[in-house]
Amino acid sequence: MNRRECLALLGMIVALPAPVLGQPPHATRRLGVLSVTAADDAIGQARSTILVEALAGLGWKERDNLKIAWRSGGGDRARIAQLADELIALKPDIMLAVGTPSVEELRRRTTTIPIVFAVVTDPVSQGFVENLAHPGGNITGFTDYDGPLAGKWLEMLTQVTPPVRRVLVVYNPATAPFAPLMLRTIEDAARTLHVTVEPAPVHDAASIEALASRKDGAILVLPDFFTMANRAQLLSAIAQARVPAVFWSRTFVDEGGLMSYSTDSAEQLRRAADYIDRILRGAQAADLPVQNPTKFELTINLKAAKELGVTLSAGLLAIANDVIE
Repeated sequence: MNRRECLALLGMIVALPAPVLGQPPHATRRLGVLSVTAADDAIGQARSTILVEALAGLGWKERDNLKIAWRSGGGDRARIAQLADELIALKPDIMLAVGTPSVEELRRRTTTIPIVFAVVTDPVSQGFVENLAHPGGNITGFTDYDGPLAGKWLEMLTQVTPPVRRVLVVYNPATAPFAPLMLRTIEDAARTLHVTVEPAPVHDAASIEALASRKDGAILVLPDFFTMANRAQLLSAIAQARVPAVFWSRTFVDEGGLMSYSTDSAEQLRRAADYIDRILRGAQAADLPVQNPTKFELTINLKAAKELGVTLSAGLLAIANDVIE
């Protein structure tokens, strides 16, 4: 090949789009996944299926050109830290962190392995990224919270009859470090809605069971993987208290809760698969903007309302995406 032909070939290579220049899908790559849910949890299993299908659609097939190391913490912070050590030791090409504790533990252990996160609240204030548009470093991903959500949850409780005048806000401070941000939004909304708000932190089985005795208002459950992991006990305590409640995930409503207004976590996993694909093909996490949720769903369980002896406003029912009867 003469000099002119060589230069022409180099010019063609430079002109190729980034995905072509990146690692081709037929080369085996390694993905580590750290989730805060338990391995046998229905939510975790559903998310895993969604991720695998989304990656396959992009050309990355498990046990073919992609090896996935799955780790699930079951809402146990110490266990999540241990599993983070295990994943780092495997030296994956990229990692997916599902939930705030997963991101926290992985970022403490590496500044070089790319990390894509999903179902995470307020990554800027928590120090995961510099800003949403330009995350910098090795971390980027998809958030599960938009500012007006917290106020919307409270507003939903004011559309219950008999009227709600006191609301307990349930969360675990150890696993929901972003709770103060949401509480400020809720307290601002409470002044307009003429509702009294009371923080109700929980951290173990006993504190969850104590909610059963709180029959003086309603309950608002903040996004928190501790509450997700312990949702059966939480739903039982709320049922015993016989008070209306609003949740951050429709999973609670599917399992007997009254209502939820939530982001679409399945969509976040699909979008995370796209970022994983782009990074494996050569993109840098620092250059991929963190994205806020784009899809929301209001779910109402009329069977639960009947058991509680409450009615919901016609306006609320009219805008529900799904009504369980």
